[in-house]
Amino acid sequence: MSDFSNTFNEISELLQKGKAKDIVASVEKALVEGAAPADILEKGLISGMNVIGGKFKNGEVFVPEVLIAARAMNHASAALKPALMKAGVQPVGKALICTVKGDLHDIGKNLVKMMIEGKGVEVIDLGVDCGNEKIVETLQTSDAKVVCLSALLTTTMLMQKEAIDAIKAAGIRDKVKIMVGGAPVTQSFADEIGADSYAPDAASAADACRAFFA
Repeated sequence: MSDFSNTFNEISELLQKGKAKDIVASVEKALVEGAAPADILEKGLISGMNVIGGKFKNGEVFVPEVLIAARAMNHASAALKPALMKAGVQPVGKALICTVKGDLHDIGKNLVKMMIEGKGVEVIDLGVDCGNEKIVETLQTSDAKVVCLSALLTTTMLMQKEAIDAIKAAGIRDKVKIMVGGAPVTQSFADEIGADSYAPDAASAADACRAFFA
């Protein structure tokens, strides 16, 4: 039984530095050498994203570094996916994410999406300016268990409440956990509109989302 800890550390470090091309080569090499796909994901990629997430929370790195690391994660995940599927490794769960109706901001949403994917959660991205019908319909036709609603304007914050009301009206509120976030959103607003969770930044959002699947 080979010890791949050095390989996993290398993958983690390449991810943190955002070396997209090198990380793919490193993942492919690890697979050829016989490392388990689940270990490459958990001990290499997710571990690297956790480091980036921690540094982001502490203000040691900023949005550009996170986006570069996330891009490397996407490249590595694509290279690893066939091996994961063959090994029967499933995502820990499925989440739905969108920016609410009337709001066209997507950087925050994309950041949260990448961080959540970095935790081994599959994400359905409904994009920006997303209507409540689309949210409800996607929840009814997918097995997503967490809904992440982003709003970057004080005027569109209220659409988070309307989205929650639409989920209640469809009779599926008890089947999903709802997370809200965005610059103007606060914990007290989240409590007021009946959300299950509020996160002040992308790394915290990813932690909270992952915790729902624990």
